[in-house]
Amino acid sequence: MELKEGRLAVHLARKSAEAFLEGKKLHAEKFPEIFYEKQGVFVTLHTHPEKELRGCIGYPEPIFPLYKALADCAVHACQDPRFDPVCKSELKKIIFEVSVLTKPELLECSPSEYPKRVRIGKDGLIIRKESRSGLLLPQVAIEYGFSPEAFLEHTCMKAGLNPQSWKEKDCRIFRFQAEIFSEKTPGGIVER
Repeated sequence: MELKEGRLAVHLARKSAEAFLEGKKLHAEKFPEIFYEKQGVFVTLHTHPEKELRGCIGYPEPIFPLYKALADCAVHACQDPRFDPVCKSELKKIIFEVSVLTKPELLECSPSEYPKRVRIGKDGLIIRKESRSGLLLPQVAIEYGFSPEAFLEHTCMKAGLNPQSWKEKDCRIFRFQAEIFSEKTPGGIVER
């Protein structure tokens, strides 16, 4: 994805959230072709300047066209159940970040090989075991200084599993990559 398309993605996420919080309907727009392709995507909200997480919701699988997935995720990130709902006046203090994901690939190797297959700073992880699932975006490992083992453990905990569950044969590990675009300041310049 080109930077100008990434900027448009962040702009669409912000406009979708604004329209939702104002009780308005977002007007249909014509987008570049890539926005009509099915893509996995996450919209993350951070407070500014503190950079505290305020909401993060996404679709890990490419089930919706990007424009629809972005709009849905932006609205749902404003209502992330881990936090109080975002109110309209807060938007001027929130940074929007968009992560456009590659299709998750199953790591087909023994559990002892997983840490060697996880590339910190490049890969995000999804862990699935029985009815539980957890996902951490690639930037999380960098933000917290995780080793590959710690990244696997924290993804397990996100799924509500024991941190060592990744070593069990019935636990499936997927990795994916993301192109990340974020505002520098609320409503400001978008960078990769």
